[in-house]
Amino acid sequence: MKTYNKEDNYLRAKKKVKKIKGFYIHLAVYLAVNTLLIINNTIAIGWVGFKSSIMSTGIFWGIGLFFHWYGIFGKNLLFGKEWEKRKIKELMDNEK
Repeated sequence: MKTYNKEDNYLRAKKKVKKIKGFYIHLAVYLAVNTLLIINNTIAIGWVGFKSSIMSTGIFWGIGLFFHWYGIFGKNLLFGKEWEKRKIKELMDNEK
């Protein structure tokens, strides 16, 4: 029974690492592509600032990237399991 739990934990951790790796690859591609788009637009038409028509790819892709981040890291950001453990310990210590 104990090996099953270890194997199950290992598989869940491996899946989580794969998701985190996927997010970092997504972030790296986002940064590379948008940097190239900014450089290309600057060379092609000169520097005109960050106009929404030029930056729409980065803006909408950034929104998608945010939701990708939130799906992996943001779910337990404020009130995660660690917060619950700390709060329970704090309340139990206050009862003494």
